[in-house]
Amino acid sequence: MSKSTISTFELFAMFPDQETARVYLESNLWPEGPRCPVCGLGERITTRKDGFYRCNQCKEDFTVRTGTIFERSHIPLHKWLYAMYLLLTARKGISSLQLSKEIGIRQASAWFMLHRIREACGNDLTKLQGLIEIDETYVGGIEANKHEGKKLKAGRGSVGKAAVLGMRERKSGKLRAMPIENTDMATIHTAVIRNVEAGSALHTDEASSYRGLAGMFYSHETINHGQGEYVRDGVTTNGVESVFAVLKRGLIGVYHHTSKKHLGRYVDEFAFRLNEGNVAHHTLTRLESLVGAIAGKRLTYKQLIH
Repeated sequence: MSKSTISTFELFAMFPDQETARVYLESNLWPEGPRCPVCGLGERITTRKDGFYRCNQCKEDFTVRTGTIFERSHIPLHKWLYAMYLLLTARKGISSLQLSKEIGIRQASAWFMLHRIREACGNDLTKLQGLIEIDETYVGGIEANKHEGKKLKAGRGSVGKAAVLGMRERKSGKLRAMPIENTDMATIHTAVIRNVEAGSALHTDEASSYRGLAGMFYSHETINHGQGEYVRDGVTTNGVESVFAVLKRGLIGVYHHTSKKHLGRYVDEFAFRLNEGNVAHHTLTRLESLVGAIAGKRLTYKQLIH
């Protein structure tokens, strides 16, 4: 087995119960000791039993779950860690039905659990820089698989599908991806400016939506897919297109259906797995990166289904 990987057997040995998982989470979220999630202070904390703490500054009781994706969840913390491990290491994701069988909970609980983990995946605000490949794709139902009454019968293409824009830093492989309402010039340009450092070099296809980027703090070269051109003197979008291939295989083969309402979280999951979940990093390093992202990311069921 790779030295950068730990097996599920090894994970179970590390976190066999809720208490070991709690200690692990506290050491990662509070490296300098417990801190109150309400006032942010850690000087006047009283340790109580069963993982509870009292902040004598604001008189609040709290645990390591408070203010995180775990808050008010009755699922044991070691099951949460295993679910996070599975989401990080399964290249195309894991379905709620499969997760429910893996950890012994209801499918509905597993669905909510996975969405809360995905909520923690979308908090990286650093910009891409250097040579950036940019492209867009469309995801949605396959016409042949729909019931007759739900078929759009509008031909091939983007009809009935959602657009996803991807930007990938060629040197590091770092990815930014997000659903977009449409693929017009204003939308594309706004997304690029928000996610790519000025002075970067952009590689795109010949779509008209990318025109004008060369005059907006970037250098810009295009590849003409319409004429069968895919690589020219290092100009290509093959890297970001390979990401879309994995995304689509996961959405179709694992999740089967993704509504536009929740698509952003699924895209965040795939982007996080390709960035922080890179197999070049040790499994525990990847797990720690996800644990570090859970604070302040509470998602209630009411918010999720609203």
